[in-house]
Formats: sequence, structure tokens, C-alpha cells
Amino acid sequence: MTPNTDRNIALFERAKLVIPGGVNSPVRAFKAVGGTPRFVTRAEGAYFWDANGQRYIDYIGSWGPMILGHGHPAVVKAVQDAVLEGFSYGAPTEREVELAEEILRLVPSMDMVRLVSSGTEAAMSAIRLARGATGRSKLIKFEGCYHGHADALLVKAGSGLATFGNPTSAGVPAEVVQHTLVLEFNNLEQLEEAFALHGPELACLMMEPIAGNMNFVRASVPFVKRCRELCSQHGALLIFDEVMTGFRVALGSAQSVYARDLPGFEPDITVMGKVIGGGMPLAAFGARRHIMNFLAPLGAVYQAGTLSGNPVATACGLATLREIQKPGFFDELSRKSRLLIDGLTQAAKTEGVAFCGDSEGGMFGFFLFDQLPQNYAKVMTTDNARFNQLFHGLLDRGVYIAPALYEAGFMSAAHTDADIATTVAAGHALFKQLGQA
Repeated sequence: MTPNTDRNIALFERAKLVIPGGVNSPVRAFKAVGGTPRFVTRAEGAYFWDANGQRYIDYIGSWGPMILGHGHPAVVKAVQDAVLEGFSYGAPTEREVELAEEILRLVPSMDMVRLVSSGTEAAMSAIRLARGATGRSKLIKFEGCYHGHADALLVKAGSGLATFGNPTSAGVPAEVVQHTLVLEFNNLEQLEEAFALHGPELACLMMEPIAGNMNFVRASVPFVKRCRELCSQHGALLIFDEVMTGFRVALGSAQSVYARDLPGFEPDITVMGKVIGGGMPLAAFGARRHIMNFLAPLGAVYQAGTLSGNPVATACGLATLREIQKPGFFDELSRKSRLLIDGLTQAAKTEGVAFCGDSEGGMFGFFLFDQLPQNYAKVMTTDNARFNQLFHGLLDRGVYIAPALYEAGFMSAAHTDADIATTVAAGHALFKQLGQA
């Protein structure tokens, strides 16, 4: 295929004239890996097809929501029925209540939940709620954890624990992030010092229990335990950002995974997205009743949205949540994720290539390291050139992973063992090349 006949190239050039960078979310542009993004024309099950008609095994799943695969019959029917009833009303619906009840039943750390339209909106609102509930301004986040593109969260670590973060995006004034303290993930010493210095001023600590934007990095159990203890001791609220992990790593989400080792553990506020919308724009944040009572119209913390609780999105999300509760669903999803990681690990070992990986439920990640990294600084030492070679080699063989080494991967119920075997075989061929380089 030549540049004159490659429709992906033609569409990208056309898009760049009318959309900044030719994409509506930066990572789609392939800037980190080079080359031309694939423009998707359709998807089904574990696959999608690009503008040239090329089929790919899809391991991004719309960055997490497509836990059932694309076009699951029960979800499609629910959406079709909802569309016939109406797109949006700007008024309450019974299905909003049903979805909220379903979420609360599966994640018992929350008594009430507010539906919104995006993970960014949910995270931003959760912080506002924490500040309103505590009467404090400062917050802790961790380097490498992504909580959306709200101004106060686009921040990198300051020069020391006595200082706060610096903006990482143009258009974000320094004063907007002056209350945001950024610490190293899994660093207990920094955590202790931050609370010792700023404890009485902290409204909240926000964290991803499994960070999915530095590929796949777990918060250690001792680290989560100490986050919980220090928040309780100092009156700060612990916010679990489960936009990515919610209903993706376990039926009870990541907080249920940590509760296995920390009986009775729960965050104060939970942020969710992706899977709860089943591929439609939908997210949520929730907490115990006494915290949610600060939220308008009950309290003084304002939050609103024209499309919040959209009837089509809630139909899609509700149908998805019902499917993932079927017996054995997460056992099988976990088995497939582990089969992929184990297969790639063995292939790399055979060819003498440094490689390690991890998975939980339907979320996975891997690194060209001998050992799993514990923080963003270590992740940043990854050999980009070797990862890019692996990415494009897989892409050429019909396997689509995230076009950036800092993104997690996602397994769906639609992936088959044959898909995984094809992926591992493709990886093996590429590890052979890397091992000879």
C-alpha cells in the first residue's frame, strides 16, 4: 500500500487541517511512537478495522470501557431501546436511579453517588466535594497518577516537600496548582513527611490504586494502608480514583482487591468511569451519606451537568454491569489477562530480552525491565526506541496495543485463547529481533 492509497494517511492529513494535531485526545496521535494513527471504521468483539480494512486484535478497548468487547448483543439492544425512547431530557429518569443502585450495591463504601459525563468531571467534582466537606484547600496526588485534565491536577512535583507543584500544561496559572502537593508513588517516607508538614491543611489525598497512566503500577498494600491511616489521623479524605480500575479489575473494583489484605478497608470518596458507561460518556463519584450531603442541592458544594445521567448512556452502563456479574466472569477475564502476560514473559525470556508484566482482572501492563517498577521515575527510564519497535511490530502483525509505553492494556470477555496465542507469537517474533539487536 502506498501513501496515495493509504486511507489512514489521507484521513490524518485531512483531520490535521480542522482538528489540533488531527486528533481529539493527544495519545491517539501516535506522537510517542511515530507513524500514522489508525482511523477506525468499525469494531466487533475483540477486534476493530481501520480505514484500509485491516483487522486488529484490540487491547485498548476504548481505553478500558469495552470489558465485554465491542457490540455485545445485550448492550446493543439496551442502547437501541433507549434511543427509541429519547436521547436526553434534562430531567430525572428511573434508569439513573437503577444504575446508581447497582453501583452502590457492588461498591459498598458508598451510600450515595452522583452521575456525570467524564472521568475528568468526576475527579474534579470529588476534590471540590472534599474541600467543601473539610473546609480545607490543599491536596496530595502522586506523580504518574492521572486524574483527568482539570487545571489543579495538571501538575508535576515541586522541588521539595515544603513546596507545592508546578503546572505541566500551558494555560494553567501557578496559583491554580499552589495547593497541590505531588509525591512519589509508593514512597512511604515522603508520605509521612507530607502529612507531618501539611496535615491540618489537607482536604484530601487522591490516588489511583493501580496507576494506569504509567503503564501498570500497583500501590503497595503497606502504602495504601498508611494512606488510609494518615488521612484518618489528620482528618483528610482518601479519594480512590477508580475511573480505570472500577469494575475492570474486580467486581468490587480495586478497593475490594486491597480489602483482601486490609480487612475493613475503604476510601472516603470513590471516582468511577469507563466500564460504568459501557463505552458511552458516563462517570460518577460517590461517598458515605454524610459527605455527599455537602453536595448541591442538599449542600453548598455546587456541581451540575446538562447530560449527567444521560438515558442512553445509563442504559449502556446498566446492561454492562449486569453482564459482568454473571458467574465466573472475572475468573475467566483474569485467566486470559494472566495467559497473555505469562506468554509474553516466557517468550521474552526465551530470547533473552528483559521483560516483566502484571495484571489484575481485565487490566494488564508490561515493561522492558527485569523487575516491575514502583514509581514514575523508574518507568521513565524505559527504552522508548525498543518499545516503539515492539509497538510497530505488533501493529504490523494485526495487534493493537496502546501507542505509548505509559498506558495500561485491557482484556475483554470477547478475546479468545486463539487471539492471545496470536499475540504471544507476534511478540515472540519481535523479541527474537530485539534479542539480536
